[in-house]
Amino acid sequence: MNRDTPLVPGDLVDENEAAAILGARVQTLRNWRWRGEGPRFRKIGLRLVRYHRTDLAAFVAGDAGTDAAA
Repeated sequence: MNRDTPLVPGDLVDENEAAAILGARVQTLRNWRWRGEGPRFRKIGLRLVRYHRTDLAAFVAGDAGTDAAA
């Protein structure tokens, strides 16, 4: 995804929905984030974590993992 591409409603999902999409537990996503593994995520503010649907699809396809989380 190009960073200049505008987001549309539904592009970003919370960790509960991301876990359901991946068939994983929320704690697994948290462990991956802590270790710098797993799908890319976005941190919004200090606590809000969101995943982009295309990043989840790329992770499932084996094309992408966490490269920057800020």
